Amino acid sequence: MAEIAKNQLKSDSVMKTGKFPYTYRTIWFLVLLGINFVVAAFYFHIIE
Repeated sequence: MAEIAKNQLKSDSVMKTGKFPYTYRTIWFLVLLGINFVVAAFYFHIIE
């Protein structure tokens, strides 16, 4: 029961603010993904 209330609280906060709550994690995900693609490009000799 507490888990349902917790999930409802999260969805309400997103609806009230209209912002995505995980901006910090999303930025780090995109940075690390970009680095991963650069390393892969070096590995497959796309860039040298």
